[in-house]
Amino acid sequence: MKKNIIFLATALVLSACQQKDNFDASGNFEADEVIVSAQQDGELISYSVQEGSKLKTGNKVGQIDVKIATLQKEQAEASIGALNQKTSNVDEQNLLIRKQLAVQEAQLDQQLHERTRTVNLLKADAATRKQLDDIDAAIDQLRKQIAVTRQQLSVNDSNTNTQNRGILSEKAPLEKTAAQFQEQINKGQIINPIDGIVLVNYALQGEMQIIGKPLYKIANTNTLDLRAYITGTQLPQIKIGQTVKVRIDQGKKGYKEYQGVIKWISDKSEFSPKTIQTKDERANLVYAIKVRVKNDGYLKIGMYGEVVF
Repeated sequence: MKKNIIFLATALVLSACQQKDNFDASGNFEADEVIVSAQQDGELISYSVQEGSKLKTGNKVGQIDVKIATLQKEQAEASIGALNQKTSNVDEQNLLIRKQLAVQEAQLDQQLHERTRTVNLLKADAATRKQLDDIDAAIDQLRKQIAVTRQQLSVNDSNTNTQNRGILSEKAPLEKTAAQFQEQINKGQIINPIDGIVLVNYALQGEMQIIGKPLYKIANTNTLDLRAYITGTQLPQIKIGQTVKVRIDQGKKGYKEYQGVIKWISDKSEFSPKTIQTKDERANLVYAIKVRVKNDGYLKIGMYGEVVF
């Protein structure tokens, strides 16, 4: 009887050791968590984030008051509009001068025609030389007047363009200012950056926000990483991209198994965390690895898991 009891005790101890060592690494599940922060100062006038809610990338989940930035943008746009009214239209300024030039050119054409007629009459002794000289003098005078009028048009064009460039040179800085205010307006919108579940909510509607203040924490839990630890002797047995077995304890139901892929292996050793078991518990230095696992809804951040190579 005593021998049976000793045998049974020995078997239980061996069985326990086998169960305990029936894994190659262990650790906890984690996810890439993103803390969404305010990008603008002001009152949180609308906010729809709740812990546990699922959000999609690009969802607008809140609005910070941006009335001041909106008014400043409108002021900059009004200043741009005022600049356009200050500019001059050179065609309107030159309209009278162009009419004067047209009259002078018409008079020149008439004098040239009269000179041709006078030359013919002079050949027939029906006109005098003085009449031809007077016409030539009038033609020369008209040509000088036309040259001055055209120069005046050119000067008006140059002066007006210079004046307009000086006025419109203020437009580019004002447009940049309006764009800056628009950026502030855009940052007043709280846009969710990733697909995921809200883990923690830090804000409430009506609160005052400042740039950089956390609003909520979100993580994509469709896939989780099991951060586990292995000994130096196990390191040569694994590689990145390797498929391994991951399991979680379901109590009386035993283990629930998943397929995982090794996504990362640390290149530096560290002291074994107190809460982590290794296959060789005597090992002081271990290496961290991450095993990517597709989540079926049962896996939770922080849950304990085991890896079998």
